[in-house]
Amino acid sequence: MRSQWECLLENLGEWQGSFTRLSPQGELLEDTPTVVSLEGLNNNNTIRQVIRRFLPGDVNEKVLEYSSLGRGVLFFENGAFSQGSIQWGPFSEFGAELGLIDGNHRLRLVQLFNRESQLDRLTLIREQLASSDASQRPPLTLDRLLGEWQGEAVTIYPDGRSPDTYPTTLKLHCTDTNRLVQQLTFGNGESTRTITSAARIDGNLLHFNEGSQPVQVLLLPDGASATSPEEVKAGQALFLEVGWLIQPDLRQRMIRSYSDKGEWVSLTLVTERKVTSVNA
Repeated sequence: MRSQWECLLENLGEWQGSFTRLSPQGELLEDTPTVVSLEGLNNNNTIRQVIRRFLPGDVNEKVLEYSSLGRGVLFFENGAFSQGSIQWGPFSEFGAELGLIDGNHRLRLVQLFNRESQLDRLTLIREQLASSDASQRPPLTLDRLLGEWQGEAVTIYPDGRSPDTYPTTLKLHCTDTNRLVQQLTFGNGESTRTITSAARIDGNLLHFNEGSQPVQVLLLPDGASATSPEEVKAGQALFLEVGWLIQPDLRQRMIRSYSDKGEWVSLTLVTERKVTSVNA
């Protein structure tokens, strides 16, 4: 297995795109063109990262250099990664970035919660390497997700234990015009679990309100989706998720999971393909 540092090197290059700030309801607040470059120095033992934000009449530049990774970040073999809080606590800001990669394109999502533990703002980052096609995927709509998806999940852990790999099945269908039912099956053998949940459909928002900690799914541009608790509650496990519909029948999802004590416990990357479709 490759080292975490070797997985980071999959992100080298000059990434052109934009940082799009959104409200928790998906309202556009700000869209800023950006260039993020990652360059390997000292035989790739040091990374120099330059972030340029092209503001009206100004260019804001931030330069970072590092030769090791922090405790809050993990990478997958293809360069996908997540970085963020390692512990949730009351009266503190909390959040994470989840980044997916597909060839010359990256999609990153930042989810931030305020000191009242409420979802405060989202930033969607869409990027492509400087030498590649800048085309994007269509905005995600619910009808493009309906059906059955079969895939494989890889879970890695911040404590360094060996990864787990297991099959997944996701089924989505509507029972009426404003209700969605989701059935998720994952695991191997006796450890296989199935979770069924229902959501109220509200335009580009799906509200899963039946559990003890309500969760929302926001459908976004470029085939993206953001899954977040509407409010983090003490004593309950939680997760943050980004999804990316790369092709009509190919989707990636990344899930950053926290325990009921607020500790970051795992990071999961799911690659799934649609095997059947259903009508909305």
